[in-house]
Amino acid sequence: MPSRTIEKRGLLVKELQGLTVAQRDHMLRGMPLSLAEKRCLREESRPPRGKRRVRGRHGLLSCCSRLRDSCILASHNLGLALLSGLQALMPWHYALKRIGGQFGSSVLSYFLFLKTLLAFNTLLLLPLLAFIVAVQAAFPPAPSGSTPAFRGLELLTGGGCFTHTVMYYGYYSNVTLNQPCASPLDGGQCTPAAGGLPYNMPLAYLFTVGVAFFITCITLVYSMSRSFGESYRVGSTSGVHAVTVFCSWDYKVTQKWASRLQHDNIRTQLKELLAEGQLWQRPRRACGRLQQGAVLGLVWLLCLGTTLVCALAVYTFSELVIQQSRVSAERDWALLALPLVVCLLNLGAPYLFRVLAVLERHDSPVLEVYVAICRNLILKVVILGILCYHWLGRRVGTLKDQCWEDFVGQELYRLMVMDFIFTLLDTLLGELVWRLISEKRSQRKGKPEFDIAGNVLELIYGQTLTWLGVLFSPLLPAMQIIKLLFLFYVKKTSLMANCQAPRRPWKASHMSTVFISLLCFPSFLGAAVFLCYAIWQVKPSSICGPFRTLDTMYEAGKVWVRQLEEAGPGVSWLPWIHRYLVESAFPIYLASALLLAVIYLNIQVVKGQRKVICLLKEQLSNEGEDKIFLINKLQRIYERKERSRAFQPWEAWKQLLRKAAGDPVASAGQRDDRGASQPPERGPLPTPLSGRVGRTEEAVMPPAVFTDDWDAQ
Repeated sequence: MPSRTIEKRGLLVKELQGLTVAQRDHMLRGMPLSLAEKRCLREESRPPRGKRRVRGRHGLLSCCSRLRDSCILASHNLGLALLSGLQALMPWHYALKRIGGQFGSSVLSYFLFLKTLLAFNTLLLLPLLAFIVAVQAAFPPAPSGSTPAFRGLELLTGGGCFTHTVMYYGYYSNVTLNQPCASPLDGGQCTPAAGGLPYNMPLAYLFTVGVAFFITCITLVYSMSRSFGESYRVGSTSGVHAVTVFCSWDYKVTQKWASRLQHDNIRTQLKELLAEGQLWQRPRRACGRLQQGAVLGLVWLLCLGTTLVCALAVYTFSELVIQQSRVSAERDWALLALPLVVCLLNLGAPYLFRVLAVLERHDSPVLEVYVAICRNLILKVVILGILCYHWLGRRVGTLKDQCWEDFVGQELYRLMVMDFIFTLLDTLLGELVWRLISEKRSQRKGKPEFDIAGNVLELIYGQTLTWLGVLFSPLLPAMQIIKLLFLFYVKKTSLMANCQAPRRPWKASHMSTVFISLLCFPSFLGAAVFLCYAIWQVKPSSICGPFRTLDTMYEAGKVWVRQLEEAGPGVSWLPWIHRYLVESAFPIYLASALLLAVIYLNIQVVKGQRKVICLLKEQLSNEGEDKIFLINKLQRIYERKERSRAFQPWEAWKQLLRKAAGDPVASAGQRDDRGASQPPERGPLPTPLSGRVGRTEEAVMPPAVFTDDWDAQ
């Protein structure tokens, strides 16, 4: 290193040592140096630990300032440590980055959706645990009979000893907890005595389920709107290739595995961007389009026919199960028959859809995934609709003297368990066995691709079962959380070992939005309608549950309002709120009108933003054209000035020749020159000069004429 550079570095270190820690960091951030050089300067500018600074004329750090800087530095380091710890605690942070870099955003969207479902179930489970399960576990009801022993089969059927736990609806009492109870009145309803802290269990059960669903609805709508905002950005995506190439690399990465992961991620992004631009570059003729339309129509007819056959099979088998239950009591293994048939149909029909989709030969892989999602969604919705009719329309009538709510909760538990088992079998048999066969026969076919549509619809189907069973089994979200955790690790391991990246890479820019929308409208909306019908229309069982003495579950709210009206004028506003805000239809219309107004305003705002962006783009384009015009003009001015300078030696030589020959024109021109008058008009230049300096008449124009032209313009 040269001595001058060393001297400058020493002066810089001395200057940094005279600053505070905050000023030093701010100055180092602004320096155009590499991170390694900045670290070296920071280390060199730190004072030694044993050396104490003395307050002098230049205002060195005092004890208080040193203490303040130490506290700031300690808090900064603590914040960085907490931030890195929180980042490490984020579920599957490194695994998601690895999946995105190796398999692309299309496969990554499935695992991100699974992570979103995990958050939704956690948010749903917390109020149920706090206000229903924990309270009832703290004040258990009196046992009605002997509890059966655990045999192991309950893990599949959900019955047996699980029936007498907080797992199901029938275990919860219909009394006011934490109060001494007087003599039961009105068919077993407990009348609370004075004193103590009352906790109305029926009201808490109803309101907690309602509030949990409302929170889930708000979170779901917010997630969907945010996903729409991120996916459908205002403006165009021109220049995204250059941004990905030049601005995607993170220069803070120092570890080898992290740099390799980032390299794979950028490479996969470029593949997806290039493939997205080549999707619609293969136009077809009219005959080819007609042939493709006929094939699409035939495939759709076969898929809809398959869905209809599956629906008829589920309905017929459910009716057969009801007839068998009327003749004799159902055994534990017989309870698994209907869930087994449903899971077999849900597993076999999508494979048939995939075989038929090969005939369609879509140009776009995105369209292929959307079509597969639509077909699987129709199948799941039809089967779940038949099951809902089977539970609330048929089973309620056949189980009049039994706790039909427990049966519905157990049925949903069995469906969830069997769905998880079949998903594991599908992962092992459908991916592992296919990989082994393909590797044994030929390596050209390679490993199978990850089925995004089928796996996503399985997640939506399992989440719909969870929402349907919240009212009848409050701990069903906990089972769904456990299932999702196992499913993530199983799918990740199978993906890394048995699957390959998509042969046709494509950018899943809107997939998360589509998944959240499907989760909101067919899934959550259908579950909400099912639960509202069960709360408002179906009569609860008279032998179990918190609503055993009421005609409907909703009547618990009316009983509470009547008790508030009898309590006195101090709480008279609560019955008014219930009467005019809950029972009246006006708030629903008002909320719908406000929602439509907000949607309309958002649409207008987006349109205005797009218009402003178009105007700004047009303005930028015009400014660019103006700059190009001015640059060209300046370039022509410069070229003409340079050419005019080349004329001066020839003009001086001609003047000397004319003067030597006694030409009066030359002497007059010289006198005019000295008097600051205009020079005489020059004739055309000689041919050698024209060929040497310029090739056009504009190039040999004198400077004075060009200046007049420029001023005139």
